[in-house]
Amino acid sequence: MKASPQRLAVGIDFGGTGVKMGLVDETGVIRGRFDFPTAAAGTRQAWMDQVQFGLDRFRRNGCLPIGIGVGVPGFTDFKRGFIYNLTNVPGWNSVYLARMLTKRFGLPAFVENDVNAMAIGECAYGAGRGHRHAVFATLGTGVGGGVVIDGKLYRGAYSMAGEIGHIAIRMNGHKTPEGQGGLETYIGNRQIVSRTVRALRAGRRSLIRALVKNDLGLVTPKIIARAATRNDPLALEIFDFVADCLATAFASITYLLQPEVIIVGGGVAQSGRVLFDPLRRHLRERLNQYFAKRIKVIPAKLGERAGMTGCAVLVFQSL
Repeated sequence: MKASPQRLAVGIDFGGTGVKMGLVDETGVIRGRFDFPTAAAGTRQAWMDQVQFGLDRFRRNGCLPIGIGVGVPGFTDFKRGFIYNLTNVPGWNSVYLARMLTKRFGLPAFVENDVNAMAIGECAYGAGRGHRHAVFATLGTGVGGGVVIDGKLYRGAYSMAGEIGHIAIRMNGHKTPEGQGGLETYIGNRQIVSRTVRALRAGRRSLIRALVKNDLGLVTPKIIARAATRNDPLALEIFDFVADCLATAFASITYLLQPEVIIVGGGVAQSGRVLFDPLRRHLRERLNQYFAKRIKVIPAKLGERAGMTGCAVLVFQSL
């Protein structure tokens, strides 16, 4: 008997600096790809024209997708295919994007928060494969999150659940429009760098100075991680602080949801053992043994493919 052909879907990871379009099959393989800078599509019409160009390229190769999924860095309403706001991209507030895509391209379209899409991708084809209950966190400029319960993305009452970065870890902490004491106000990229630079300017000796040739404007989380892998005391202290902040949030999440696994992705997570070793240790310290021995904290696998892949999974699951 002839095997039935696999369905194909277009997954679009719409970021603040770049847009990645992938033609994805049901095994998670990206069969085609088209990227363009967000700045090159400064209006909604220009953005749609770029998507049209990508779709035309896929179709010229004989590939016919069954739908389009889009992940965006902002608050969305999945049921309505609606974007409330798009972080760092002007002109995209209050947009019915799914409706626009369907009208233009004649394909079913679905819109999701970008980190939710990554969570779906990781659970379908990456580090979370085989797990029914998972939490995904991504560490970068901010801290994003997604929650999978019983194999399905949990969106909450209004499609905005899973905002791990805004979980309060300090009762009287930093104030932002999202609340007070939120996780990402302590361990976003800028906050990690700022904490390190303050310590250096206060006179702390560190290999970090040599790595940036004494130009503190060049300090990045990646530089700090390099110093930590060489056992630099300040760099190890910084990563221990980051790990403990994460463990504080993850402990609360674990008691509330008891996932099988917490998957951590993003740039800071690429630091490897200098992050994950203290993170696992601090999490064990904050949990009862019956919870601690069951929870696993692991790095994400899909990297920059997670968003595209997850957006395609949205299509497969919805159709």
